[in-house]
Amino acid sequence: MTTDALPKDAEVVVIGGGVVGASIAYFLAKRGIAVALCEKGRIAGEQSSRNWGWIRQQGRDVREVPAILESLKIWRGLEAELDEDVGFRNNGVLYLAESEAQLAEHDDWLALAKTHGIDSRRLGRAEVGELLGHNDPPWKGGLYTPSDCQAEPAKAVPAIARGVEKLGGTVITNCAVRGLQRVGGRVSGVVTERGEIACHAVVCAAGAWASLFNGNLGFRLPQLKVRGSVGRTEPAPQVTEGALSDSHLSLRRRQDGGYTMAYPGVTQYDIVPESFRYLRAFLPLIRHSRRGLKLRLGRRFAEELGIARRWQLDETTPFEQVRVLDPKPNERFLAQALVEAGARFPSLRGIKFVETWAGMIDVTPDAIPVISPVEALPGYFIAAGFSGHGFGLGPGAGLLMAQLVAGETPAVDMTPFRYSRFIDGTKIVPGHY
Repeated sequence: MTTDALPKDAEVVVIGGGVVGASIAYFLAKRGIAVALCEKGRIAGEQSSRNWGWIRQQGRDVREVPAILESLKIWRGLEAELDEDVGFRNNGVLYLAESEAQLAEHDDWLALAKTHGIDSRRLGRAEVGELLGHNDPPWKGGLYTPSDCQAEPAKAVPAIARGVEKLGGTVITNCAVRGLQRVGGRVSGVVTERGEIACHAVVCAAGAWASLFNGNLGFRLPQLKVRGSVGRTEPAPQVTEGALSDSHLSLRRRQDGGYTMAYPGVTQYDIVPESFRYLRAFLPLIRHSRRGLKLRLGRRFAEELGIARRWQLDETTPFEQVRVLDPKPNERFLAQALVEAGARFPSLRGIKFVETWAGMIDVTPDAIPVISPVEALPGYFIAAGFSGHGFGLGPGAGLLMAQLVAGETPAVDMTPFRYSRFIDGTKIVPGHY
């Protein structure tokens, strides 16, 4: 699918081969813009293939809703457009409530959904039982959005990257971008580990590595990483066609007849040097998420302490030293997810995981992504910090960034996603995470 040949020039270079980077490159290529996508490891090697595979409108922060509506339009036609199976299914998303208080928490979203024409609705206990075929549902009710969807991450992102190539773009793997070249105060190219590519614009879609890359350029991008542990089960009886979640279990029905499953009750965060560097910026989000945040001080602190934060363009970078960020999953959390699944659905008792993994989710202080030009450096753009929401948003974010780079008017108001909010004194308000 990819080439080892490094082009001498391109109009745009996109850094990062996850769902966002691949989508940006795809929509640039659709516009006839010569684009080179550079990935330090493999396409979708990190969080873009390790997420739950949900494509949801439900529960989104108000600032993300217009973008997810655009993205869902793209998802619905993506298989036909790419002529590939990406595992796309419109089977709904269900949030389950174990108390009346939890059920009431969904009312604000229902009001927002109504203003945007989204078909979310509140379900009572009997309606949940009917939807799930459950004779004795342990929940008080739920929030259900029939138009929400799912796809298979490991299929979808490589398919989008192949789409870039079909449109004449170049996709280069195992090739880290070390930094930028500048002429006259604007971007003139990138320096990779294999050589230079001249270009007029660069988009950093480097996921969990974006803050490090931007720091070496002299741009402060507050970003921390949280670890999400996930597993896929053996084929098992169907309890839902789509995806569901409550306080202690999240699952999605897979194409292969099993489930992608996680324990959502806690989020594991490894304390690292950046924790102190960005502590002040993240305090509001930490307070907002404190009930489910599990802090851990361990070997990762020492590992990240040893990562270079500054380098010259002729030096080996951290991106070459770690081709694929591959953290260990928390097997205790995953074992608990299986227990919770069996407790809620008798037909799932005794099922096993056939594979478990973890991914690093890149989070911003407001849990809203940056999709923006960097005004201090003409020709440079950032698309990062998707805070665990990036898979569903990916194609939409790709379209919006392609429009920005091409000088078009974006399909939605981009003000909430501007990079400058983190450096101009804007009050940061945490979103849903």
